[in-house]
Amino acid sequence: MKWKKIGRIFDPEHELAGTGLRGALMPTVVSLGGDHSVVRVYYSPRDENNRSRVHWFTVDLNHPHEIREKSDGAVLMPGELGTFDDSGITLGSFVGKADSGKLFYTGWNLTVTVPMNNSIGMASLGKGGQFIRPGKGPVMTRTVHEPYSCASPAVLFEEGRYRMWYASMDDWKDTADGPLHYYNIKYAESEDGLAWERSAKVAIDYEFDGEYAFGRPFVMKEEGIYKMWYAFRGESYRIGYAESKDGLDWTRKDDLAGINVSDSGWDSEMIEYPAIHDACGSRFMFYNGNGYGMSGIGLAELVD
Repeated sequence: MKWKKIGRIFDPEHELAGTGLRGALMPTVVSLGGDHSVVRVYYSPRDENNRSRVHWFTVDLNHPHEIREKSDGAVLMPGELGTFDDSGITLGSFVGKADSGKLFYTGWNLTVTVPMNNSIGMASLGKGGQFIRPGKGPVMTRTVHEPYSCASPAVLFEEGRYRMWYASMDDWKDTADGPLHYYNIKYAESEDGLAWERSAKVAIDYEFDGEYAFGRPFVMKEEGIYKMWYAFRGESYRIGYAESKDGLDWTRKDDLAGINVSDSGWDSEMIEYPAIHDACGSRFMFYNGNGYGMSGIGLAELVD
């Protein structure tokens, strides 16, 4: 694989000017029909208190540097005081069509001894484009066998079941710079998207010294092969790639990811949170750059 960068298509400093919001984390792409060239991109900006929510914009991939439309406000806000997502929401995966579907997302809680606790929530797309939670609680959270956070769900619906690959916190380590979190990627299944069966099956694990976290996997199935793009992190985030025959046992092939940081500019320090979309006979990648998404959203096209 080799990706040609088209450039930054959403600059939050410009597009969110005057709103009090900043950043555009974890682009999540939904086709608006036709040849799939016109898409709605959900993303998470942050307010002055660093609480993220869900907004969207639309873009025609034939003219990717022209934003066609933007949401007037948030379509999903942080939860009520004390709930699992009261400190913010970042995106994971949308399953369905543009006018109906389920959004699986990460809910954030601020904590005392460590910086945060994450759980996974779900909300259904309702009238007026707002997302509606089935209740105030998460659909996945820490358990006796997974005692730390879970986050960043990538979900497919296959043969009547939901399949999820998600970032599962493996450990907290006390360092000179404060608590450091360790995430690998695990697997779960569900019949309804609410109750999940978890076997702690590790899909993607650490492979080199200094690697300690994986962010926001994206999974698709093509010609009988499951393909996963994800962010992996040592000194800073890069985009990796893996393949599997069954979605359970994966082989990392990060050298085939075909995309890296730029020599300068908005994505020169890190590159992360990929989302893949096929349209007009081409394959596109939406992704974030510097600052874990604070510098905006970029687009690349597969050329080889």
